[in-house]
Amino acid sequence: MAKVRFTETALRDAHQSLLATRMRTRDMVPIAEEMDKIGYFSVEAWGGATFDTCIRYLNEDPWERLRQLKSEFNNTPIQMLLRGQNLVGYKHYPDDIVTKFVEKSYENGVDVFRVFDALNDIRNMEKAIKVAKSQGAHVQGTISYTISPVHTLDDFVNLAKDLEALDCDSVSIKDMAGLITPNAAYELVSKLKEETDLLVDLHCHCTSGMTPISYYAACQAGVDILDTAISPLSWGTSQPPTESMVAALQNTPFDTGLDLKSLANIKKYFDQIKEKYLGILDPISESIDADVLLYQIPGGMLSNLISQLKEQNALDRYTDVLDEMPRVRKDMGYPPLVTPTSQIVGIQAVMNVLGGERYKNVSNEVKEYMKGMYGKPPAPVNSEISKKIIGDEEVITCRPADLLEPEFDKFKQEGEKEGFVKSDEDALTYALYPPIAPKFLKGEAQEEELAQPHVLDENEGIGIPTEYNVEVDGDIFEVKIMPTGFMEVNDMGEVQEAIPGAVTSAIQGMVIKLNVNIGDKVTKGSTICVIEAMKMENDIQSEVDGVVKDIFVEPGDAVSIGDTLMVIE
Repeated sequence: MAKVRFTETALRDAHQSLLATRMRTRDMVPIAEEMDKIGYFSVEAWGGATFDTCIRYLNEDPWERLRQLKSEFNNTPIQMLLRGQNLVGYKHYPDDIVTKFVEKSYENGVDVFRVFDALNDIRNMEKAIKVAKSQGAHVQGTISYTISPVHTLDDFVNLAKDLEALDCDSVSIKDMAGLITPNAAYELVSKLKEETDLLVDLHCHCTSGMTPISYYAACQAGVDILDTAISPLSWGTSQPPTESMVAALQNTPFDTGLDLKSLANIKKYFDQIKEKYLGILDPISESIDADVLLYQIPGGMLSNLISQLKEQNALDRYTDVLDEMPRVRKDMGYPPLVTPTSQIVGIQAVMNVLGGERYKNVSNEVKEYMKGMYGKPPAPVNSEISKKIIGDEEVITCRPADLLEPEFDKFKQEGEKEGFVKSDEDALTYALYPPIAPKFLKGEAQEEELAQPHVLDENEGIGIPTEYNVEVDGDIFEVKIMPTGFMEVNDMGEVQEAIPGAVTSAIQGMVIKLNVNIGDKVTKGSTICVIEAMKMENDIQSEVDGVVKDIFVEPGDAVSIGDTLMVIE
């Protein structure tokens, strides 16, 4: 038995899980030098939702964050989470963008690439793995761990063998919902150590409450690396506390050799950070929720479902949605519930219950999923449901990215022509997030104000709330509940007269595409624009035959529930 190494997640997954990914770079840099002295295997500090959040909410350049942290971490490798062909976005990108992104990530400071795919489809990981290896990086192939009638121990081991054949240096068991039991952890780690020569990492969230026991069982099975978070940012939907696990392993064959006194200094710093961000700390994210074991739904998804149902005044349907979720997952071939499949399944379950008819309304992502555009599901999808959603459209069997044309040069030239792309890194930011990147790169974005904890005034009434924060995989989305019907509300909160023919937004999100111009004729049911909400694309359709008289939004605009998008007469 060798000593166990730790990957510290405070600078990425921990604050993504508990603080909506809102920690600023200026709050990371002051403690980085101290963290560098600890002796971690790696510090996870980039990737996941951090890239999106930096440009969408924080007015920060994620590349600059990486460079600043790299200048502080002289002894400790910086690790990132990479969603395979999805990179740090929510769809597949062409190979030329994947290649350039991995090269630039390595060049700017990433030492360890943890590469995963939501469907465990290795074809979606190959390109990123090969490019990272060619740079000389440590590559950690990943098993997205889940439980279903079709997932077996042998499947996970075979995936690890395939990852080893691609020359990965280590394998991570990514248990995003905290489902792995101590017995399952022992069996899987033992098998991986027996049948591969890879270093084995176990990454779990504490949602179910049993993760520290599973970690110890993994140690007994020979695990090499455990993911932990410094205690102020641990537990709940985050990882087990670093200090507690160090103490638990002292004077055992797995002793980490890490110094608790040094960790205490880092804990004190993050105590202050947690206090600073208390306004966005979701109590649900911090709690233990054993329901995850019944429904296999990550904690963030459960809080998201509750908020969505409150928004629709349908909280009484909560149990119906929980019952529907496994049915949707079965219909879709039992995908592991991790970005982006967690959102695809979860939002579809809500739509099925509230729509009164299953799959009457489906997001664009569900259509693409059924066409095979996300990869091969673990089990065949329900053929009847698939036919209802995509009709006789062909389902692809090739690697999805094989159908994508190169795009990097196009985005770079476009951005340079517009004057907001000054480097390859800027071009990548634009290529990954075309709707929101230009505003940031032009210097027109503003850092959002840090939310303050709400203290109830003694004269403040307690009524039914009309605003909610909806959490999706660590990102917080503000949702306002408005009365039904077409109406305008001015800045004073006064209801204005309805605009005849107004098309209003039923969701809060961002306009990413306009399909019509003023003067265009439209038919009932035709798509007039697309709004991205909670990481899903939603077609907004005309309810009448008519002519577009006025348009009040353009791509990149944020819209709230009830906002008028356009007028159709």
